[in-house]
Amino acid sequence: MYAYDEIDRTLINERVAEFRDQVKRRLAGELTEDEFKMLRLMNGVYLQLHAYMFRVAIPYGTLSSPQLRKMAHVARRYDRGYGHFTTRQNIQFNWIKLADLPDALEDLASVGIHAMQTSGNCTRNVTTDQWAGVAPGEVEDPRIWAELLRQYSTMHPEFSFLPRKFKIAITASAHDRAAIKVHDIGLRIHKNEAGETGFEVLVGGGLGRTPFIGKVIKPFVHGRDILSYVESILRVYNQYGRRDNIYKARIKILVHELGIEKFAAEVEDEWLAMRDSALTLDNEVVEDIRSRFSYPHYQKLSDTPDELTAASADPHFARWLKNSVAPHQRTGYAIVTLSLKPVGGPPGDATAEQMDAVADLADKYSFGEIRVGHEQNLALPSVAKHDLPALWRQLDKLGLATPNVNLVTDIIACPGLDYCSLANTRSIPIAQELTRRFANHDLAELIGRLHINISGCINACGHHHVGHIGILGVEKNGEEFFQITIGGRADEHAVVGTLIGPAVPFAEVADVIEDIVEAYLALRARPDELFVQTVERLGVEPFKERVYATR
Repeated sequence: MYAYDEIDRTLINERVAEFRDQVKRRLAGELTEDEFKMLRLMNGVYLQLHAYMFRVAIPYGTLSSPQLRKMAHVARRYDRGYGHFTTRQNIQFNWIKLADLPDALEDLASVGIHAMQTSGNCTRNVTTDQWAGVAPGEVEDPRIWAELLRQYSTMHPEFSFLPRKFKIAITASAHDRAAIKVHDIGLRIHKNEAGETGFEVLVGGGLGRTPFIGKVIKPFVHGRDILSYVESILRVYNQYGRRDNIYKARIKILVHELGIEKFAAEVEDEWLAMRDSALTLDNEVVEDIRSRFSYPHYQKLSDTPDELTAASADPHFARWLKNSVAPHQRTGYAIVTLSLKPVGGPPGDATAEQMDAVADLADKYSFGEIRVGHEQNLALPSVAKHDLPALWRQLDKLGLATPNVNLVTDIIACPGLDYCSLANTRSIPIAQELTRRFANHDLAELIGRLHINISGCINACGHHHVGHIGILGVEKNGEEFFQITIGGRADEHAVVGTLIGPAVPFAEVADVIEDIVEAYLALRARPDELFVQTVERLGVEPFKERVYATR
């Protein structure tokens, strides 16, 4: 966990006081909604279909137990008793009243949480691998660099009003769990031939109306230069990015239209003129940030404790252990993913009671730390293996031990038309029905790793473009229809999925997905060939024939 200093606390408290005055003036009629819009967006407040939506930042996906309890408090006191975890390591509250927002912000500020730059045309919450700092094989903890970028970008005067929103993600593992290739800037920490640690820099990724996979702009940037290089990218974007057309304003369009070579040359010229500026990070600065991260005091533990061996005789526990528990850097410890995808439940939602309980479990079993992943699940990053049986029993009582992580019912979905004023269709009912269709765990295990992503509109908040199966809601003559893509992925081999054919009506979506899955089971070359591998090998035509043969 990172320990925030007095500067951070002062900044957050000043923002709360400022926003309280702005809300007071809005409620008094001194500000119109149009005048208030920019002010509320700077504090993560959207006006949606039924109420204001409040988006709170979880920097690089790391939470302490007191912070999660405070989120539970906000859900219980100001909302309807739950929160929604998003694909960018934020939490959203969908029913908060405007008059209550300053109090909610103040309560969150008491534990170092804020909502700055969770909306608007600025650099958004910097995200990273939810297993950062504990994943085996990691080059180093990417949260250190995410924190440096957070401090650098927060209220940066030059980049507070960019052409459009701007998102940065970082990974330090060979397997990309941060989806860096679908971000405006993606950073991969690695070592060069000289053994120096630095960053492969990608630029121009993004989904939405025009999806692009990020391109490598520079294979290696030394850690000391990463802030100046990121600033160079932002300066070029700020200068040349489109402000006359919202649909062409993202950096991905600029990179596409200029070409990566021309864009890279512009960035290089900018960088060479400023690389030795005050943005250069010397070792003392980096080590100061590193020193503010506290790490668990791990014990020397057995990797095969008696408690774990005995409990593994229970098939229900064994199934959860296989599905939801991952290796850790330290012997005797494990990473535990808590599925927020129960059968029939809205993906990514957690009740206030569940959040309180997870905070308690984190204190008891995971050094008081919780992580949030872009797949809309939670994780306890450091659990002693001998505690896994006891933890599982308590998670099971909370409804958080569904053993479906990375399986067909581990669905990513945006809130859709149930909440969002931009959506064309509902997303949540589709996800709920699919979890019911594939509730049989033996079938889910037979299918294997398969990611379904659902978006209620072209803005792609559900990342449908990079789902193994992507579902996009579109409106046709006032009715809900859905386009289906297959073969997408968001990892180190990221690719945009391919449309299989005409959109299908709401009532047929679950049937279509079942047809696609049945086709996959019949077409795969071997039991361990993943869905995306079968699509890559055969293309979309065999699936298209199966889906549309009787439609």
